Formats: sequence, C-alpha cells, structure tokens
Amino acid sequence: MSTVKLLAMLALAALATPSQAQAQDEGGVSPYRPSVSSPAQLPRPGQLELELGGLSQRGDGARRNSIPYTLKLAFSEQWGILLGGEAQVSSRDAAGQRAYGLGDTALVLKRAFLVDDATAFGLELGAKAATAKSSIGSGENDYTLNGIFSKDAAVVHMDLNLNLTALGDHEAGAGRVQNGESASFSTALDDKWGATAELARTQRRGEGHTAQLLLATFYSPSKSLVFDAGLARGLSPASPRWSLFGGVVFPLARLW
Repeated sequence: MSTVKLLAMLALAALATPSQAQAQDEGGVSPYRPSVSSPAQLPRPGQLELELGGLSQRGDGARRNSIPYTLKLAFSEQWGILLGGEAQVSSRDAAGQRAYGLGDTALVLKRAFLVDDATAFGLELGAKAATAKSSIGSGENDYTLNGIFSKDAAVVHMDLNLNLTALGDHEAGAGRVQNGESASFSTALDDKWGATAELARTQRRGEGHTAQLLLATFYSPSKSLVFDAGLARGLSPASPRWSLFGGVVFPLARLW
C-alpha cells in the first residue's frame, strides 16, 4: 500500500474517531508534532493519542520518505509514556542504492513539572531500539535525556528543548554524545488555524553539525482533531536540504 493511500485512510479514520471521543470528553488532544521540540505538558490522563504523518526529505542527490508515528499516554498530569518510530521507510542514497522497511522504535518516559497554567518544565528519558535494518537506521541502540521548558506568553506558546543522546554507533575519533537544541514558537491565527516556527540543531565532536528552520501551519476542526503541514530548510551541509511533511493527531481511546 502506498504512503499516500495509507495516510488518506488514516485521515478518514481520524475524522470518524474524534466524534466518539468528543462526545465522552471535551478535553481535546495535545499535539507534539510536527516540530522537533516536545512540550513539557502531557496529554489528558487516560487518553491514548495517535500522531501520524508523512515525511519526505531531499538533499545532495539522496531522498528519504517515511511514515512517522507516536502513541502517547499519560498516567497523570505528571507522568506519561510515548512510543514512536517510523511505520515505513523508503530511501535512496546519492549512489542510487534503495532501501525499504520498518524504521527504528523509541520508548520515552516523561515527567512534567507544572508551575502554573502558563509555565511548565519537563524531563524525558528515552531509548531508541534498532528495529530498522542497517541500511535504514544506525543498527545500534541510542539513549536520550531531554530537558524541556514550556511557556505561554500572550498569544505565543514556546517550547525550549536541550538534550544529550548517547549514540550506540559512532565513528572512530568522533564523540559518542550528541547535543541537541531546539526552540519552537506557535500561535493561533483564529479559532481553527495556527502557525509554528522552529529552529533546531545538533552537534557532536568530530562531526558536522545539523541545523534547520521549520515552518508549519495547523488546522483544528475540533478539539479532538488537528491536522498539520509544512516544510523545513536545512541550514548546514549535514542537514537534509528540504523536508516536506503533513500529519494528523487524534485520540484512539479513553482508557480510564
């Protein structure tokens, strides 16, 4: 099944699903996508949410298409887990070598520290399992510690992330620990439309740093359904030159 057909089917499912969830609960969803930055806040406790999208990356003769997903479940306002990865990957490198298959899978334990309605800190401890074959992923497990600061200031919501990732696969002479930084800013344009801008970068000793600027728009026909679309431009030679994406966030079930 093609990526476009799969996303179309899931979008139709999303349109049907929120009507039931919304009848039970007007709490809405808490989108984390499409930015690199994660918010400190967790979804509504007991509500299982699905984030699903399509991502297409181009640069230096290589291309990569994937279907990223994230399942989110909060046990309380302070604790939750995330399970995510890529349901399908199709890539072609600059030499024309192609690869298809499942991507890597990440499990994240999240702790939120709520200061007030407008301010929160967060801490994420994540482990990436090498479920992809080596032609798609690194073939090794990675571990990440991510610190988050989220703030509502007037009409703008801000998420700042600082993280350290211990890479299982690293070249001789290069550092094993990768530093990541990102800052995301979003605002509502009206009662249904909004926009997001983000700067993100990574760096590691002995390797070129990555950097990108992301711009996206999102549309929410109801509290329980959010669509997004946008693009990212690489700002360094080590980054994909262009990335195009689109996706949807909706609740799968109320577990309690």
